[in-house]
Amino acid sequence: MPSSAASLADRLHACHSSVVHDVMKDMGLRIRVLPRSIVGVDPRMKCAGPVFTVRGRPDPTLDKHTSLYEWAGVLSKSPAGHVVVCQPQDDVRALFGGLSAEALKIKGVRGYIADGGCRDIQAIIDEDFPVFARYATPIDIVCAWRAEAFGEPVSIGSHTVFPTDMILADRDGIILVDGDAAEEIIAAAEKKMNTEGEMVKAIRAGEDPQQAYLRFGVF
Repeated sequence: MPSSAASLADRLHACHSSVVHDVMKDMGLRIRVLPRSIVGVDPRMKCAGPVFTVRGRPDPTLDKHTSLYEWAGVLSKSPAGHVVVCQPQDDVRALFGGLSAEALKIKGVRGYIADGGCRDIQAIIDEDFPVFARYATPIDIVCAWRAEAFGEPVSIGSHTVFPTDMILADRDGIILVDGDAAEEIIAAAEKKMNTEGEMVKAIRAGEDPQQAYLRFGVF
């Protein structure tokens, strides 16, 4: 990933999803927040960056070797500096685990978000690799699931995730940012966070909240 894109991802990571939501709303942009059922396997987890999409489906015809080899291929294709967003079209199995987290962390991938399950939760937490999922289960993908598309639009909840998007996932939720507007949105979020910081100082110093709002225009 070019250094400019890495810098933009780092700046987005320093923002809060709620602030990004607020500035996008003020700018009249479309708001795409992924379902609130998708959460970090540890509440402290956070990730941000350009999106790399994966779509898959259950396939009970697979043998053990093929399914594991193809899953290793998912990890191989996941590019450094990106957040993997997986639509597994599966509500049974874990679409991520501890060894996968270690492999992607070593590659420099920024995080993994699945509209599905995850396992090896403690190992992932110990690895300190950001993973967001809907549920935990010990059931794996062996002989049962395969990826079928990479870098294509995927649907999660009521929204489409595009490979040109950026994404920010934190304790408040997961928000998508149009890639062509990312610079403007991030700059606005940074400005708002700085202003909110000044307002916090004013309130802590004893200023009346309404007066502080009139002075800073945020809350």
